[in-house]
Amino acid sequence: MTAVAAGLSPDWLALREPADAAARAGDLVAELRRDLPPSRPLVVHDLGCGTGSMGRWLAPQLPGPQHWVLHDRDAALLAHAARRAPAAAADGTPVTVETRRHDLDQLQPEELGGASLLTASALLDMLTRAELERLVAVCTAAGCPVLLSLSVVGQVDLTPADPLDAVVTAAFNAHQRRTTGGRRLLGPDAVGVAAALFARFGAAVLVRPSPWRLGPADAGLAAAWFTGWLAAACEQRPELAAATQDYARRRREAAAAGRLHVVVHHQDLLVRPQHAVER
Repeated sequence: MTAVAAGLSPDWLALREPADAAARAGDLVAELRRDLPPSRPLVVHDLGCGTGSMGRWLAPQLPGPQHWVLHDRDAALLAHAARRAPAAAADGTPVTVETRRHDLDQLQPEELGGASLLTASALLDMLTRAELERLVAVCTAAGCPVLLSLSVVGQVDLTPADPLDAVVTAAFNAHQRRTTGGRRLLGPDAVGVAAALFARFGAAVLVRPSPWRLGPADAGLAAAWFTGWLAAACEQRPELAAATQDYARRRREAAAAGRLHVVVHHQDLLVRPQHAVER
């Protein structure tokens, strides 16, 4: 399994879910509540929903009845998300779910008609500029807030530090920006590009840090993250496989012993459409 495939596996998504929930910028939810319609059920579209972790985190923080529309191209992930959908909103009112299987580049503006909110998690850095431009245009046409969480920004901090950390980080970031199948991914540049694109449409974009902070209690996740991080770096620069053997052993031993502390930096965006900004 490649580093990319491992990063999309249900097991990995389940392992990272608690860290995702702890990292997301909760203050953006408070901002979001001000822009949501107070007198009708919410219709929330989760774009690239994976196993549905965004809904499990966000739905219980929003009041009133909600209907979540889960979009993903993977039928197994959609089935998992539907099975584990949140049951109730913040005030105990029901949450219902439907699934739609397709690639996001096939998403049409009319499919988002009547949306109260659009969300996505760990998505932006996997897109090309052209794909992001199209997604921004489709989201803007929906005329509702957009909450985008957990986009990588190219910075990790490992403690204790090691001279090879910077080398692996640079290779990983190059992997995130790689060209694959004729597609050049945005990787760590995605947040800045997205914010600028939304701003062109007159939206206000709030950006907040949402770092994973992994310590001894997260040894399993830290070890799995490190393995995938290093694998991606070695895919990008194969010569690192031999050069990092001892480094990998030391890091895995430290993670297993609970001595490795990791901060993986992400950013969250809340996009408020022009009509909300002008209120």
